[in-house]
Amino acid sequence: MQKTLLIALALLIGFSYTASAEENTRQQYIEMWKEEAIYQMVVSGVPASITLAQGILESRDGNSRLAKDGNNHFGIKCHSDWEGKRMYEDDETRNECFRQYPNARESFDDHSDFLKKPRYAKLFELDPDDYEGWAKGLRDCGYATNPEYAKLLIRIIEENGLKEYDELGLQYAKKNEVPARKDAPVEASVFHHETSKGKKRPRQFENDSRQEITISNNHEIRVSDNNIKYVVAKDGETIESIARDIDLHVLILRKFNDFTSSSVVQPGDIVYLQPKRNKAQQNTYIAAEGDTWFSISQKFGIKLKQLCKVNSTDPAKSITPGNSIRLKRA
Repeated sequence: MQKTLLIALALLIGFSYTASAEENTRQQYIEMWKEEAIYQMVVSGVPASITLAQGILESRDGNSRLAKDGNNHFGIKCHSDWEGKRMYEDDETRNECFRQYPNARESFDDHSDFLKKPRYAKLFELDPDDYEGWAKGLRDCGYATNPEYAKLLIRIIEENGLKEYDELGLQYAKKNEVPARKDAPVEASVFHHETSKGKKRPRQFENDSRQEITISNNHEIRVSDNNIKYVVAKDGETIESIARDIDLHVLILRKFNDFTSSSVVQPGDIVYLQPKRNKAQQNTYIAAEGDTWFSISQKFGIKLKQLCKVNSTDPAKSITPGNSIRLKRA
């Protein structure tokens, strides 16, 4: 009897050890997802430290059932606009609906897109390495109901030195480069086109070239009076989702449109798929109520910097309705 109990105990200990060994440690989780967090910072503006800390906290270092079975690392619930797969888990109430993804990278993409909702817009006005401001802002905007949420994120970031990944993200952004993504290396100067056989091939990007862009699953590609291809933003879209639809890196799409990391698009906005030009087809434009230098830049497909240079001004200055705006050098 005693021998049988000892054997059973040994088996139980062995099973517990195996089960524990299969779980990620925190450091393993960080090593696994740090490059993805840096990538998301460069293409979306969400600090890498925040992405990692939220992933760590929400997924228990990748060990939660949501993370393992649903690839959901951020505890994002279905909400009314979710059309993907679902899984159910007890949270604040029983059997709540959570988003399920085909792979974990899509969870990271969706997390960045989710934070582009208007309720989180003020976070993108913060410095990109202000993790404390982001942590407190997420709490204040209602990302989680736990009143200690900000403190938990800040503690995770500081105890694990996650701020260094924000610094790496800033280095990429300053060099106008997109870091490699696991299993899908990317370069800021490369985007993809469909070949006649339906396969993708890389093609070099140059600032003033008129590249052929014909890929879009959800948008009609139009051509402006200034001979620049563009799409019109739809309700609920973000810069990131448009970039993915047209198979163009978001950093390049931002550059084409003079978008900043905090820019958002509204339904009906023009989003250029090629670089804007240094001048318009017409010489001048009479400013209307509500015009800004950016809106005129988008309206006529002129680079914002060039438009301001021609008019000896800067983008922050207001425009008086009725003023004549120069759209090209005399």
